[in-house]
Amino acid sequence: MKLLIKGMVCDRCIYILSEELPKLGLEISDIRLGEVILKVRDKILEEQVIKTMLQKYGFDLLYNKDQRLISQIKSAVEKGIQKQLDTGERIKFSTLIRDELRKDYDSLSALFSSSEGLTLEKFIISRKIEKVKELLFYTQLSLSEIAYSLGYSSPAHLSNQLKKYTGFTSSHYKRMKRNKLAIIEEQSKNKNQV
Repeated sequence: MKLLIKGMVCDRCIYILSEELPKLGLEISDIRLGEVILKVRDKILEEQVIKTMLQKYGFDLLYNKDQRLISQIKSAVEKGIQKQLDTGERIKFSTLIRDELRKDYDSLSALFSSSEGLTLEKFIISRKIEKVKELLFYTQLSLSEIAYSLGYSSPAHLSNQLKKYTGFTSSHYKRMKRNKLAIIEEQSKNKNQV
């Protein structure tokens, strides 16, 4: 049985569902962004139970073809961002989305805007900004390295977008990281003294 899932846009989403679905007695055959294939063995699936669990984590089941397309667009965006990070290649998202879904980009963009309440361009920027925050907090990469790996024209451009979309500068996220590391180090010292 295939479940199409709205809001499943990153590896953490896959992890959450791979942990939670088995708790409902469901066996996963395959899981990827926006999609879970379940092995069904003589068990009646309670759609409402699945839906309740999904909604608890900010997901939902997809039912119509427009919702499926939106999910596929989001998945393509995530793949594009990851490809940029992995290869350093500049990605033209309109081309990537058009080629991935084999549909006219302008139609997909219009559908996305009407369904999601924000433009596809703003969605792409917001997903990139989330990735930037994650990289600043969890890696040793500089803002310049992040900017170029995500296809920004300059670190200043990325810095401006980060400030515009989050209200914070890159130094704020680095400061948060230093504070967290200091707390961990202090806790480690306290454990060793006991």
